[in-house]
Amino acid sequence: MTTAIWIALIFLSIFFIYTLSKDFFAHRKVLEDVSVLKTAIIGFVVNFFDVLGIGAFAPQTALLKFTKQTEDRLLPGTLNVANTVPVLIQALIFIQIVEVESLTLLAMLLAAMAGAVFGAGKVAKMPVRRIQIIMGFALLVTAFFMLSGQMNWIQGGGEAIGLSGWKLAVAVGVNFILGAFMTVGIGLYAPCMALVYALGMSPLVAFPIMMGSCAFLMPPASAKFIKEGAYNRKAAVAMAIPGAIAVLIAAFIVKSLPLNTLRWVVIGVIVYTSVVMFRSAQQQSQT
Repeated sequence: MTTAIWIALIFLSIFFIYTLSKDFFAHRKVLEDVSVLKTAIIGFVVNFFDVLGIGAFAPQTALLKFTKQTEDRLLPGTLNVANTVPVLIQALIFIQIVEVESLTLLAMLLAAMAGAVFGAGKVAKMPVRRIQIIMGFALLVTAFFMLSGQMNWIQGGGEAIGLSGWKLAVAVGVNFILGAFMTVGIGLYAPCMALVYALGMSPLVAFPIMMGSCAFLMPPASAKFIKEGAYNRKAAVAMAIPGAIAVLIAAFIVKSLPLNTLRWVVIGVIVYTSVVMFRSAQQQSQT
């Protein structure tokens, strides 16, 4: 089953790279006016720390907002498209090296993908102010889950590598919701890790589940954003390539770093960016 999932991820990678490349080259003469250097650095940094457990979406939103590299209305699509290839690489690595019971893994991956397909079609057509408000809340949710991890508020954990019965049903249902939320900028990693831990599974199992979930949901979700033109093409590609390189470096060379202080800094930045998003939404309503 693991081999079949791995092969499916390879096909998803080919499908996504083809879809993105076709759209990018079709619009290569009308690309956005953004800094390739700034976005490349952002893509490298957030994906490097993504592998190590920090998460990408929230800090990436903050950095893109601070450096003014994309419009707020394009943020959800840009985040999803930019991080799809790096996440696919993460999943290909961790699904091979961490053992998870096959039915649990497959059910949670497919649930996340279904949620994302449902959510992406809605988000791509949302007005700017609604996106700003949703992303403001999304950032606060992410900050809460990161804070919960720092403060050890979520109790549970165990040695299980799979689920059955009502626990599997809960995991599938919640992962469907997380997949839908992923398309509006709520990163899946932190809440998925909390879910796995709360259901009594080994914390290590969270890595292939959360990375695999994102890898299954992001190609179809991103394809919808690409079809609608609801993403920043230049910024997304500029972040994706160094992001993929950063994943390989973090996974095979660095592997681990002391990240406790950095997590506190990221939480502060995320909360601040959330406030900025709410203020932008308020200003949007007055124009």
